[in-house]
Amino acid sequence: MATTVLPRVHRPPAENELTPADTQQVRLLLRGDSVIDWHRLTFEDHSEVDRFLRLNEFDPESDEEIGRLEELRGDAVDYLGRAFNMTLSDEIAEELPARDLFLVASSTGPHQKLACVVLKVMHILHHIAGRAALLKMSVSDEVIFREIELKVMQVVEQLRAAGAPIAEFEWSRKPLDSQITKLLAKRSTLAASIYDKLRFRLIVPSDNDLVPMLVTLIRSLVPFNYIVPGESVNQLIDLRRTLSSTNPRVPTAMPYNEFSGPEYRIVNFVADLPLRVERLLPRAEIPPELCHVVFVLTEFQICDKATALRNESGASSHEAYKQRQHDRVRERLFREEDIVKDD
Repeated sequence: MATTVLPRVHRPPAENELTPADTQQVRLLLRGDSVIDWHRLTFEDHSEVDRFLRLNEFDPESDEEIGRLEELRGDAVDYLGRAFNMTLSDEIAEELPARDLFLVASSTGPHQKLACVVLKVMHILHHIAGRAALLKMSVSDEVIFREIELKVMQVVEQLRAAGAPIAEFEWSRKPLDSQITKLLAKRSTLAASIYDKLRFRLIVPSDNDLVPMLVTLIRSLVPFNYIVPGESVNQLIDLRRTLSSTNPRVPTAMPYNEFSGPEYRIVNFVADLPLRVERLLPRAEIPPELCHVVFVLTEFQICDKATALRNESGASSHEAYKQRQHDRVRERLFREEDIVKDD
Protein backbone atom coordinates (compact mmCIF):
# COMPACT_ATOMS: atom_id res chain seq x y z
CA MET A 1 0.00 0.00 0.00
CA ALA A 2 1.19 3.53 -0.78
CA THR A 3 1.89 6.11 1.87
CA THR A 4 0.66 9.66 1.99
CA VAL A 5 2.38 12.57 0.23
CA LEU A 6 1.50 15.04 2.99
CA PRO A 7 3.80 18.03 3.51
CA ARG A 8 6.46 17.98 6.20
CA VAL A 9 5.16 18.69 9.69
CA HIS A 10 6.62 21.62 11.66
CA ARG A 11 5.99 22.95 15.16
CA PRO A 12 2.82 25.04 15.59
CA PRO A 13 3.41 28.75 14.92
CA ALA A 14 3.02 31.42 17.55
CA GLU A 15 0.11 33.80 17.02
CA ASN A 16 2.51 36.52 15.83
CA GLU A 17 3.88 34.11 13.21
CA LEU A 18 0.58 33.55 11.41
CA THR A 19 0.63 34.34 7.70
CA PRO A 20 -2.29 35.95 5.84
CA ALA A 21 -3.07 32.50 4.45
CA ASP A 22 -3.17 31.00 7.95
CA THR A 23 -5.59 33.68 9.13
CA GLN A 24 -7.85 33.35 6.10
CA GLN A 25 -8.00 29.58 6.36
CA VAL A 26 -8.65 29.46 10.12
CA ARG A 27 -11.50 31.93 9.68
CA LEU A 28 -13.04 29.67 7.05
CA LEU A 29 -12.72 26.67 9.36
CA LEU A 30 -14.18 28.38 12.42
CA ARG A 31 -17.08 29.98 10.56
CA GLY A 32 -17.93 26.95 8.45
CA ASP A 33 -17.67 28.99 5.27
CA SER A 34 -17.09 27.66 1.74
CA VAL A 35 -14.00 28.26 -0.35
CA ILE A 36 -16.32 28.67 -3.36
CA ASP A 37 -17.23 32.11 -1.99
CA TRP A 38 -13.62 33.30 -1.89
CA HIS A 39 -12.45 35.93 -4.36
CA ARG A 40 -8.68 35.61 -3.94
CA LEU A 41 -6.13 33.08 -2.77
CA THR A 42 -2.97 33.84 -0.78
CA PHE A 43 -0.21 31.66 -2.24
CA GLU A 44 3.11 33.48 -2.45
CA ASP A 45 5.30 31.04 -4.38
CA HIS A 46 5.49 27.56 -5.89
CA SER A 47 6.63 26.01 -2.61
CA GLU A 48 3.36 27.03 -0.97
CA VAL A 49 1.38 25.71 -3.94
CA ASP A 50 3.23 22.39 -3.78
CA ARG A 51 2.58 22.10 -0.04
CA PHE A 52 -1.12 22.64 -0.71
CA LEU A 53 -1.12 20.05 -3.50
CA ARG A 54 0.50 17.49 -1.22
CA LEU A 55 -2.11 18.24 1.42
CA ASN A 56 -4.73 17.38 -1.19
CA GLU A 57 -2.82 14.16 -2.00
CA PHE A 58 -1.41 15.40 -5.30
CA ASP A 59 2.29 14.69 -5.73
CA PRO A 60 3.75 17.74 -7.56
CA GLU A 61 6.71 15.59 -8.64
CA SER A 62 4.47 13.04 -10.34
CA ASP A 63 3.90 13.66 -14.06
CA GLU A 64 0.78 11.49 -13.88
CA GLU A 65 -0.81 13.49 -11.06
CA ILE A 66 0.14 16.85 -12.55
CA GLY A 67 -1.45 15.50 -15.73
CA ARG A 68 -4.61 14.87 -13.71
CA LEU A 69 -4.50 18.52 -12.64
CA GLU A 70 -4.30 19.57 -16.29
CA GLU A 71 -7.26 17.34 -17.14
CA LEU A 72 -9.29 18.98 -14.39
CA ARG A 73 -8.42 22.40 -15.79
CA GLY A 74 -9.54 21.31 -19.27
CA ASP A 75 -12.81 19.92 -17.93
CA ALA A 76 -13.41 23.13 -15.96
CA VAL A 77 -12.84 25.28 -19.05
CA ASP A 78 -15.24 23.08 -21.02
CA TYR A 79 -17.90 23.37 -18.31
CA LEU A 80 -17.63 27.15 -18.17
CA GLY A 81 -18.04 27.28 -21.93
CA ARG A 82 -21.11 25.05 -21.90
CA ALA A 83 -22.84 26.49 -18.83
CA PHE A 84 -22.00 30.19 -19.18
CA ASN A 85 -20.78 30.56 -22.75
CA MET A 86 -17.45 31.81 -21.40
CA THR A 87 -14.42 32.14 -23.62
CA LEU A 88 -11.31 32.27 -21.46
CA SER A 89 -7.97 33.68 -22.48
CA ASP A 90 -5.51 31.14 -23.89
CA GLU A 91 -3.21 31.82 -20.94
CA ILE A 92 -5.79 30.68 -18.38
CA ALA A 93 -7.42 28.03 -20.56
CA GLU A 94 -4.29 26.13 -21.59
CA GLU A 95 -0.99 27.97 -21.82
CA LEU A 96 -0.13 28.45 -18.16
CA PRO A 97 0.59 25.23 -16.23
CA ALA A 98 -2.43 24.41 -14.10
CA ARG A 99 -0.16 24.55 -11.05
CA ASP A 100 0.47 28.24 -11.78
CA LEU A 101 -3.24 29.09 -11.62
CA PHE A 102 -2.93 29.16 -7.82
CA LEU A 103 -0.39 31.98 -8.06
CA VAL A 104 -2.44 33.90 -10.63
CA ALA A 105 -5.51 33.57 -8.38
CA SER A 106 -3.41 35.06 -5.56
CA SER A 107 -2.21 38.02 -7.62
CA THR A 108 -3.72 41.38 -8.54
CA GLY A 109 -3.24 40.92 -12.27
CA PRO A 110 -5.85 40.98 -15.07
CA HIS A 111 -6.39 37.20 -15.00
CA GLN A 112 -6.80 36.87 -11.22
CA LYS A 113 -10.59 36.57 -11.17
CA LEU A 114 -10.80 34.03 -13.98
CA ALA A 115 -8.06 31.91 -12.43
CA CYS A 116 -10.18 31.78 -9.26
CA VAL A 117 -13.23 30.78 -11.26
CA VAL A 118 -11.41 27.94 -13.00
CA LEU A 119 -9.90 26.66 -9.74
CA LYS A 120 -13.32 26.63 -8.06
CA VAL A 121 -14.75 24.45 -10.82
CA MET A 122 -11.66 22.21 -10.73
CA HIS A 123 -12.19 21.79 -6.99
CA ILE A 124 -15.78 20.63 -7.49
CA LEU A 125 -14.91 18.33 -10.38
CA HIS A 126 -12.16 16.64 -8.38
CA HIS A 127 -14.45 16.18 -5.37
CA ILE A 128 -17.17 14.63 -7.53
CA ALA A 129 -14.63 12.24 -9.09
CA GLY A 130 -13.25 11.27 -5.68
CA ARG A 131 -16.71 10.62 -4.29
CA ALA A 132 -17.58 8.52 -7.36
CA ALA A 133 -14.36 6.52 -7.00
CA LEU A 134 -15.27 5.59 -3.43
CA LEU A 135 -18.63 4.23 -4.58
CA LYS A 136 -17.01 2.16 -7.32
CA MET A 137 -14.59 0.37 -4.99
CA SER A 138 -15.51 -2.74 -3.03
CA VAL A 139 -13.78 -1.63 0.14
CA SER A 140 -15.34 -1.87 3.58
CA ASP A 141 -15.76 1.03 6.00
CA GLU A 142 -13.44 -0.86 8.34
CA VAL A 143 -10.56 -0.63 5.85
CA ILE A 144 -11.32 2.99 4.92
CA PHE A 145 -11.60 4.17 8.53
CA ARG A 146 -8.43 2.30 9.48
CA GLU A 147 -6.46 4.10 6.78
CA ILE A 148 -7.82 7.50 7.82
CA GLU A 149 -6.91 6.71 11.42
CA LEU A 150 -3.38 5.76 10.38
CA LYS A 151 -3.06 8.94 8.32
CA VAL A 152 -4.17 11.16 11.19
CA MET A 153 -2.10 9.31 13.79
CA GLN A 154 1.00 9.64 11.61
CA VAL A 155 0.60 13.42 11.51
CA VAL A 156 -0.17 13.67 15.24
CA GLU A 157 2.94 11.67 16.14
CA GLN A 158 5.02 13.93 13.91
CA LEU A 159 3.48 16.96 15.61
CA ARG A 160 4.38 15.60 19.02
CA ALA A 161 7.93 14.97 17.85
CA ALA A 162 8.08 18.57 16.61
CA GLY A 163 7.04 19.87 20.02
CA ALA A 164 3.34 20.51 19.41
CA PRO A 165 1.35 21.20 22.60
CA ILE A 166 -0.90 18.13 22.63
CA ALA A 167 -2.14 17.20 26.10
CA GLU A 168 -4.44 14.42 24.90
CA PHE A 169 -5.35 12.77 21.62
CA GLU A 170 -8.02 10.17 21.02
CA TRP A 171 -10.23 8.90 18.25
CA SER A 172 -13.41 6.88 18.02
CA ARG A 173 -15.88 5.37 15.60
CA LYS A 174 -19.58 5.85 16.25
CA PRO A 175 -21.11 2.42 17.07
CA LEU A 176 -24.17 1.26 15.15
CA ASP A 177 -26.51 1.74 18.11
CA SER A 178 -25.27 5.32 18.52
CA GLN A 179 -25.89 5.97 14.82
CA ILE A 180 -29.44 4.62 15.14
CA THR A 181 -30.10 6.73 18.24
CA LYS A 182 -28.71 9.86 16.59
CA LEU A 183 -30.89 9.42 13.51
CA LEU A 184 -33.97 8.74 15.60
CA ALA A 185 -33.29 11.93 17.56
CA LYS A 186 -32.54 14.15 14.55
CA ARG A 187 -35.16 15.74 12.34
CA SER A 188 -33.22 14.43 9.37
CA THR A 189 -33.16 10.63 9.27
CA LEU A 190 -30.76 10.29 6.36
CA ALA A 191 -27.70 8.21 7.20
CA ALA A 192 -25.68 10.56 5.00
CA SER A 193 -26.22 13.32 7.55
CA ILE A 194 -24.05 11.57 10.16
CA TYR A 195 -20.71 13.34 9.95
CA ASP A 196 -19.10 11.88 13.05
CA LYS A 197 -18.84 8.19 12.19
CA LEU A 198 -15.13 8.82 12.58
CA ARG A 199 -14.04 11.42 15.15
CA PHE A 200 -10.70 12.75 16.37
CA ARG A 201 -10.30 14.78 19.56
CA LEU A 202 -7.30 16.94 20.38
CA ILE A 203 -6.85 18.62 23.75
CA VAL A 204 -4.20 21.31 24.11
CA PRO A 205 -2.76 22.54 27.43
CA SER A 206 -4.02 26.14 27.23
CA ASP A 207 -6.55 28.20 25.31
CA ASN A 208 -3.57 30.10 23.88
CA ASP A 209 -2.67 26.90 22.01
CA LEU A 210 -6.01 26.61 20.18
CA VAL A 211 -5.31 28.81 17.15
CA PRO A 212 -1.72 27.54 16.64
CA MET A 213 -3.01 23.96 16.73
CA LEU A 214 -5.75 24.72 14.18
CA VAL A 215 -3.21 26.40 11.91
CA THR A 216 -0.94 23.37 12.19
CA LEU A 217 -3.76 20.98 11.33
CA ILE A 218 -4.61 23.04 8.24
CA ARG A 219 -0.95 23.15 7.19
CA SER A 220 -0.26 19.47 7.86
CA LEU A 221 -3.42 17.39 7.55
CA VAL A 222 -6.76 19.06 6.75
CA PRO A 223 -7.07 20.89 3.41
CA PHE A 224 -9.03 24.08 4.08
CA ASN A 225 -10.84 23.63 0.76
CA TYR A 226 -12.50 20.44 2.05
CA ILE A 227 -13.88 21.81 5.31
CA VAL A 228 -17.60 20.95 5.13
CA PRO A 229 -19.53 24.27 5.04
CA GLY A 230 -22.11 24.85 7.75
CA GLU A 231 -20.78 22.11 10.06
CA SER A 232 -18.31 24.13 12.13
CA VAL A 233 -18.92 25.22 15.70
CA ASN A 234 -16.66 27.71 17.47
CA GLN A 235 -17.42 28.36 21.13
CA LEU A 236 -13.87 29.04 22.30
CA ILE A 237 -12.05 31.44 19.96
CA ASP A 238 -12.87 35.12 19.60
CA LEU A 239 -12.19 35.67 15.91
CA ARG A 240 -12.19 39.44 16.05
CA ARG A 241 -9.69 39.59 18.92
CA THR A 242 -7.43 36.66 18.02
CA LEU A 243 -7.29 37.07 14.25
CA SER A 244 -7.94 40.83 14.06
CA SER A 245 -10.97 40.18 11.89
CA THR A 246 -12.96 43.11 10.54
CA ASN A 247 -15.89 40.85 9.71
CA PRO A 248 -18.79 41.59 12.09
CA ARG A 249 -19.73 37.96 12.54
CA VAL A 250 -18.69 36.40 15.84
CA PRO A 251 -18.51 32.81 17.11
CA THR A 252 -21.85 31.25 17.96
CA ALA A 253 -22.58 30.91 21.64
CA MET A 254 -25.17 28.18 21.21
CA PRO A 255 -24.46 24.53 22.07
CA TYR A 256 -23.21 22.64 19.06
CA ASN A 257 -26.37 20.56 19.13
CA GLU A 258 -29.59 20.60 21.11
CA PHE A 259 -28.57 17.75 23.43
CA SER A 260 -25.35 19.36 24.67
CA GLY A 261 -25.33 20.94 28.10
CA PRO A 262 -25.67 24.73 28.44
CA GLU A 263 -22.03 25.11 29.55
CA TYR A 264 -20.53 22.74 26.99
CA ARG A 265 -17.82 24.44 24.87
CA ILE A 266 -15.86 23.10 21.92
CA VAL A 267 -14.31 23.87 18.55
CA ASN A 268 -15.80 21.33 16.19
CA PHE A 269 -15.50 20.96 12.42
CA VAL A 270 -15.97 18.35 9.71
CA ALA A 271 -13.61 17.78 6.80
CA ASP A 272 -13.82 15.51 3.79
CA LEU A 273 -10.29 14.17 4.14
CA PRO A 274 -8.59 13.05 0.92
CA LEU A 275 -7.15 9.54 0.95
CA ARG A 276 -5.05 7.99 -1.80
CA VAL A 277 -6.69 5.01 -3.49
CA GLU A 278 -3.37 3.16 -3.29
CA ARG A 279 -3.88 2.94 0.46
CA LEU A 280 -7.04 0.93 -0.16
CA LEU A 281 -6.26 -1.21 -3.20
CA PRO A 282 -3.12 -2.74 -4.71
CA ARG A 283 -1.90 -0.62 -7.62
CA ALA A 284 -2.50 -3.47 -10.08
CA GLU A 285 -6.21 -3.54 -9.17
CA ILE A 286 -6.84 0.19 -9.68
CA PRO A 287 -8.61 0.99 -12.98
CA PRO A 288 -6.69 3.69 -14.87
CA GLU A 289 -9.78 5.89 -15.19
CA LEU A 290 -10.38 5.92 -11.42
CA CYS A 291 -9.59 9.12 -9.53
CA HIS A 292 -6.42 8.58 -7.47
CA VAL A 293 -8.06 10.12 -4.37
CA VAL A 294 -11.25 9.37 -2.43
CA PHE A 295 -12.84 11.45 0.32
CA VAL A 296 -13.87 10.41 3.82
CA LEU A 297 -16.00 12.58 6.13
CA THR A 298 -14.15 13.06 9.40
CA GLU A 299 -15.02 15.10 12.47
CA PHE A 300 -12.46 16.96 14.58
CA GLN A 301 -12.93 18.35 18.07
CA ILE A 302 -10.42 20.74 19.65
CA CYS A 303 -10.42 22.26 23.12
CA ASP A 304 -8.08 23.20 25.95
CA LYS A 305 -7.50 21.09 29.05
CA ALA A 306 -9.52 23.25 31.46
CA THR A 307 -12.51 23.33 29.10
CA ALA A 308 -12.29 19.57 28.56
CA LEU A 309 -12.53 19.00 32.30
CA ARG A 310 -15.56 21.29 32.61
CA ASN A 311 -17.19 19.53 29.66
CA GLU A 312 -17.09 16.23 31.55
CA SER A 313 -18.96 17.43 34.62
CA GLY A 314 -22.61 18.00 35.49
CA ALA A 315 -25.06 18.83 32.73
CA SER A 316 -22.22 19.02 30.18
CA SER A 317 -21.05 15.42 30.70
CA HIS A 318 -21.36 12.76 28.04
CA GLU A 319 -23.69 10.74 30.26
CA ALA A 320 -26.06 13.71 30.58
CA TYR A 321 -25.87 14.28 26.82
CA LYS A 322 -26.79 10.65 26.10
CA GLN A 323 -29.67 10.80 28.59
CA ARG A 324 -31.17 13.89 26.90
CA GLN A 325 -30.76 12.25 23.51
CA HIS A 326 -32.42 9.01 24.67
CA ASP A 327 -35.30 10.95 26.22
CA ARG A 328 -35.95 12.60 22.86
CA VAL A 329 -35.84 9.25 21.04
CA ARG A 330 -38.27 7.66 23.49
CA GLU A 331 -40.63 10.59 23.07
CA ARG A 332 -40.50 10.39 19.27
CA LEU A 333 -40.84 6.61 19.15
CA PHE A 334 -43.64 6.09 21.65
CA ARG A 335 -45.40 9.47 21.48
CA GLU A 336 -47.74 8.66 24.33
CA GLU A 337 -46.56 10.27 27.55
CA ASP A 338 -47.85 7.52 29.82
CA ILE A 339 -45.89 4.85 27.90
CA VAL A 340 -42.68 6.80 28.34
CA LYS A 341 -43.34 7.20 32.07
CA ASP A 342 -44.13 3.50 32.57
CA ASP A 343 -41.11 2.26 30.60
